[in-house]
Amino acid sequence: VQLQASGGGLVQAGGSLRLSCVASGTIFWINDMGWYRQAPGKQRELVATITSGATTNYADSVKGRFTISSINAKSTVYLQMDSLKPEDTAVYYCNANINRQMYWGQGTLVTVSS
Repeated sequence: VQLQASGGGLVQAGGSLRLSCVASGTIFWINDMGWYRQAPGKQRELVATITSGATTNYADSVKGRFTISSINAKSTVYLQMDSLKPEDTAVYYCNANINRQMYWGQGTLVTVSS
């Protein structure tokens, strides 16, 4: 199983970006998918997750600004990021619990300029 993330880039504060992550390979079961991020000099932190039953969970810092969604049939998860702030600058990693194993994508850089 592989995760391919895309959609990062440079955006001004207050702008929006949409991240996508597609899982490929032999997939029997997806429990949940999500996004984590790691800013320079900081530990990786949870941004948002979504279960196969569409239950979502968000970090307090992104609630009301970010929206996670998924299309199980396409093994795809999205992260709509609105009202971006400079402190959202980080490498964003896709994460998924597939076939009872944890997988990580390669990361996509999001840079928010002030």
